Amino acid sequence: MSGYREIKFRAVTSFQRRIGNPILSRLPQQTLLETTGRKSGLPRRTPIGGRRIGRAFWFVSEYGEKSQYVRNIQAHPQVRVRIKGRWHAGIAHPIPEDDARARLKTLPRLNSTAVRAVGTNLLTFRVDLND
Repeated sequence: MSGYREIKFRAVTSFQRRIGNPILSRLPQQTLLETTGRKSGLPRRTPIGGRRIGRAFWFVSEYGEKSQYVRNIQAHPQVRVRIKGRWHAGIAHPIPEDDARARLKTLPRLNSTAVRAVGTNLLTFRVDLND
């Protein structure tokens, strides 16, 4: 990763971890992804943007395999997603062959704009929901 991209990554993730995520996680209608910590085994909740299409929930990670929640998914693909205030269990799958930029055009605009602006290694995910 180039020096600029590394600085950008550290600045954005620091802001998200300390300010953005704690605030957004408290909003009742914010979509949340709950993973299991790969080291701690504890639930980890991350605000995300995405869209339910049928029995699947689609989202794009802005940092791909460098994101902590992606590393948690790799260790434990069983996740929960809170959509419109209701929790849904499912299995998360990375879809590296998907065109993440095209996928973002089908997802909520505000989050997609932010992901495109800060993302350096976009990776699409599909969560196959159990209900």
